Amino acid sequence: MSERKGLTAGFDLLPFCGIAVLVAAWSLGIRLRPGSLLPGPLAVARAIAELAANGLLWKHLVASLFRVTWGYLAAVLVAVPAGIALGSTRRPDQAIGPLLEILRPISPLAWIPLAILWLGVGDQAAIAIIFLASFLPLALTVKNTVRRIPRVHLQAADNFGLTAWSRASKVVLPAIAPQLIVGLRLTMGIAWLVVVAAEMIAVNSGLGFLVIDARNAGNRYDLVVAGMVLIGLVGLGLDTVVLRLERLPALRWAYAQAGSRR
Repeated sequence: MSERKGLTAGFDLLPFCGIAVLVAAWSLGIRLRPGSLLPGPLAVARAIAELAANGLLWKHLVASLFRVTWGYLAAVLVAVPAGIALGSTRRPDQAIGPLLEILRPISPLAWIPLAILWLGVGDQAAIAIIFLASFLPLALTVKNTVRRIPRVHLQAADNFGLTAWSRASKVVLPAIAPQLIVGLRLTMGIAWLVVVAAEMIAVNSGLGFLVIDARNAGNRYDLVVAGMVLIGLVGLGLDTVVLRLERLPALRWAYAQAGSRR
């Protein structure tokens, strides 16, 4: 039992090994090139502490999370029902599907000038960009996943006389749960990437704005790297939150069924 606990503790430390190697290589590189503009880990840590002390850390962090939360949730609330509708019936897909396929390859950043033109510089433009960046890939993922549901499940729902709402909530959603979680994770990553990019152009707050402002206002590269580190840590936290959806009791049976098919 003690050996098993020791092995478990050792495995729990594995995720930090890569980070430790990166920080060690980073520190070594700074020592080998002392005149480099790249700040070391200690300088970045002091920059993060400086941001926390003067309140800018929380200001920029809350601003970024506010935008990504509203843009992402709005996309999920619209994309999931739209994807189910497009995947369940042919005619809506034939009418709207080609339009979505045309819009999908357009980079979300290409919408920034139009978003600023329509909505001005501020939160609304950033939220709209995040919505577009999240809606298109998620809706198409849901549509394609619904198309792969075994027909016997849908026929059983029809035989029991389920309404469209009951069919979607009790048959379709549980059936696509594993692939839906993957789509939500990927879409969350896209939303976080886009909000950082949009903040460098369309707003005057947030972690993206912090990075570009620190670069332009006095070449504070320690704050630039501090912003990058914070962006990575918050992105990891958001991905972890979405990943925990897999542990919901209502979704466990779908994962067990998917595993039994492999």
